[in-house]
Amino acid sequence: MHKASRFFLILAVFALLLTGVSCKKSNTQKGKLYLYNWTYYTPDSLVQQFEEETGIDVVIDNFASNEEMFAKLMAGGNEGYDLIFPSSDYTAIMIKLGLLSELDHSLIPNLKYLSPLFKEKASYDPTFRYSVPYFLGSSGIAVNTERAPRDYERTWAIFADSRMAGSMSMLDDMREVMGAALKHLGYSGNSTDIDQLKQATDLINTQWKPNLVKFDSESFGKAFSRGEFVVVHAYPENVFAEISKEKWSTIDFFIPAEGGMMYIDNMVIPTGSKNKEAAHAFINFIHDPKHYAVFLDTFSLPPTTNTGASAYMKTTQPFFSIDDLSNSDNISDLGPDLELYNQLWQTIRYQP
Repeated sequence: MHKASRFFLILAVFALLLTGVSCKKSNTQKGKLYLYNWTYYTPDSLVQQFEEETGIDVVIDNFASNEEMFAKLMAGGNEGYDLIFPSSDYTAIMIKLGLLSELDHSLIPNLKYLSPLFKEKASYDPTFRYSVPYFLGSSGIAVNTERAPRDYERTWAIFADSRMAGSMSMLDDMREVMGAALKHLGYSGNSTDIDQLKQATDLINTQWKPNLVKFDSESFGKAFSRGEFVVVHAYPENVFAEISKEKWSTIDFFIPAEGGMMYIDNMVIPTGSKNKEAAHAFINFIHDPKHYAVFLDTFSLPPTTNTGASAYMKTTQPFFSIDDLSNSDNISDLGPDLELYNQLWQTIRYQP
């Protein structure tokens, strides 16, 4: 359900530290579980059921980007939450910085339902020592078929189609956009090869960008529903949430065959957690197939993560399938090579 550009991460952390923001909570009460999750990502019905079954009160704070979440943790929030939901690249960073507690798998028997796909994609924590996947999703392309030319190309090359110039947008996300270009060129979406990155940057600047209205990660769903865009680079849940179900048949959402950038959102327990037992209980509760099916149905998501959930789902046509992700790459932590991406992204976002 995401994401935002990573360029201002260091600046955000620095600013919070300068202002002395304190994010610590009084979390000594055993009956409370403090969650820090993406906005609109925790179904109220499941939270209520967990509270009724366990007697544990759940308190939820929300964040809109990994950068916001990480900046808050670095400013002291690591001691204020019991369960946090970072994406895989930030999960890797948090593991390296020693911010996460090791998980007790004996308290999470429902790990047996995790999709085998994660063993291939979750290289940052392949044995789930510090993290348990919450959802594996992907961005893609949404097309208004009532307004687009009938012969539009169902690849990333759609953004080079000048017939739809002035009616398209791409996510305002460095890794998503550059990753799309890299995949379209046949490279890894996490490439750090300078020649490949320059080719991707040139493709975006010369063929895609001239046809775009803007880069947008916040209002693309609403703008698409209002008819402002014919084609949007998007997370499907954000698009379809803004459109009545009777109009869904007019929307073609697809993940290009050449692959794109997928994400894995995880559940992790910070070292400062005061209620690790309750955090383990919530992780296990979520991955009960019946409960996980409720989560998927709430957002019309496909069962990419939990192998038992599909038997209990009511959604018959999710936005994409696990097979659609076969050529996609999980967004990985780039380490020091992140700065190279930042430099090239500036030429895409801020130069004519």
